[in-house]
Order: sequence, then structure tokens, then C-alpha cells
Amino acid sequence: MKTFIYILIVLALGLTIFNVTQLDFSNLLEGNSVVALIGIIASLCAICILLIFKSAQSIDEKTRNR
Repeated sequence: MKTFIYILIVLALGLTIFNVTQLDFSNLLEGNSVVALIGIIASLCAICILLIFKSAQSIDEKTRNR
């Protein structure tokens, strides 16, 4: 499960990098830049959720070993 989480984090990072390349910094709120901004925010949220899930799993493992 840890490997799967790490793979998903790397994919989300890749998606973030791809969306940053799609941004038009002169018009951030027009055209494809809006879609890229939404993609960046969504992938950063996914990374946060995966990190929370990973820490919850480690806490669960520690409490089970008690």
C-alpha cells in the first residue's frame, strides 16, 4: 500500500508540473490557464489527502503494535 501511495503522489506531482507548463502568465484567468489552475489546485489537494492518509496509516500501525 505504501508503494501505491508513493506512485500516486509522484503522478500528482507530474500533473502539477504539466499544468504549470500550460499556464499563460499574462492572462491567468482566461482560456486554458483557468483549466490549468484548477488542475494545479486539484493535484495539490490530492497530494495533501494522500499524505494525510499515509500518516493515518502509520498512526494505525503504531497503535496496533501496542
